[in-house]
Amino acid sequence: MKLSDELPVDHRLATVYRYGALLCGLILIAFGVLGFAGALRPFDTQGETIAGLTTNTTLSVISVLVGLGLAAGAVIGGNFASTLNITVGGLFLLSGFAHIFILDTGANILGFGMTNVMFSFVMGLIIMTFGMYGRVSSKLPHDNPYWQRRHSTDEAGREPQASRAIAS
Repeated sequence: MKLSDELPVDHRLATVYRYGALLCGLILIAFGVLGFAGALRPFDTQGETIAGLTTNTTLSVISVLVGLGLAAGAVIGGNFASTLNITVGGLFLLSGFAHIFILDTGANILGFGMTNVMFSFVMGLIIMTFGMYGRVSSKLPHDNPYWQRRHSTDEAGREPQASRAIAS
């Protein structure tokens, strides 16, 4: 059994995944374009400040590419957008942790500063939240398509009886 077999194909939560991916993608594209507008040097480890974050041309390219990827995920939508959001959000978190250790070293080729690290953590959590919304919880409502895909119809019928027995 593959994970994709367990995911519902079409449901109302897909709009959350789409709008979340598009919003975060547009923010990243705007940051990258502003970095290009400053005509920055590719691997400047000092970085120029754009919107309170340090950047260089390499970080601008990465920002635009990731932003375009998220926007493409928004166009595709559905489970793909959800999975993409979770993956990209996780990569942002990993990037934040990695850059904490290389701040103020020669290995900081993206010109990260502490504000960039914090932005990476916050943006990663936001993107992951958009991807996991309605998909990951211990108390999903029974009309949620993810709950329905994970439980048989027999189990769904027993669930209200069990909850009433526990309450009494």
